[in-house]
Amino acid sequence: GQSAAAPPPQLLVEQLHEQARLHPQRTALVWEGGSLGYAELHQQANRLAHYLRDKGIGPDTCVAIAIERSPQLLVGLLAILKAGGAYVPLDVEYPAERLAYMLADCNAGLLLTHSSQLATLPHVQGVGVIALDQLHLDNWPSQPPRLHLDADNLAYVIYTSGSTGQPKGVGNTHGALAERLQWMQATYALGADDVLMQKAPISFDVSVWECFWPLIIGCKLLLAGAGEHRDPQRIAALVQAHGVTTLHFVPPLLQVFVQE
Repeated sequence: GQSAAAPPPQLLVEQLHEQARLHPQRTALVWEGGSLGYAELHQQANRLAHYLRDKGIGPDTCVAIAIERSPQLLVGLLAILKAGGAYVPLDVEYPAERLAYMLADCNAGLLLTHSSQLATLPHVQGVGVIALDQLHLDNWPSQPPRLHLDADNLAYVIYTSGSTGQPKGVGNTHGALAERLQWMQATYALGADDVLMQKAPISFDVSVWECFWPLIIGCKLLLAGAGEHRDPQRIAALVQAHGVTTLHFVPPLLQVFVQE
């Protein structure tokens, strides 16, 4: 007879919360000059998620985020997902008119950014802009918001660069994302002692699994600095300094890295 299909994996948000419960004291994020434990990372993201819910964010609402690679970026991504929203990563290096097109096209409810980016980001009618570094969220609940997501809800929308004509947004559901992460783990098996480096630009789909895969396994996520993904020497130094075990390369950069 037919063998029963494997049950679908838990959705990302549930898997993330499970690690925060299991390993609150473990180091989740590491960057040049600091680190955050699982409990602390999730508490920050939970507070922001409640704030976003209060601003009307929920399932299938798009929230754009334009922040250079930093702890704040990760907190923002996690908070959008915990609020039920779909994140839309914007590369701060893109021209303003391209960003404006993306914001309007995805019907973003909000744009999360950092005060240092406010001068260069476009203003789009109906899209509220929030500088995360200017928020004071200490009084918001540190537990995750109650949430009913299903596999068909949108998790993120990533835009093609738009080098030919207008950028095109490609959305992915929570069900598909959970299956992708499950496949990554079945294929490349991260363990608790692994260290994965996040270095792909946030507007590339590789960044999706770089950001979330370690955090559902309970290991360390090392954030390369802004722009450092272009510098093989810097990547080599980070790999040695932090004992990185897992990272993604496009072949030309890998060749240069190996020569380093």
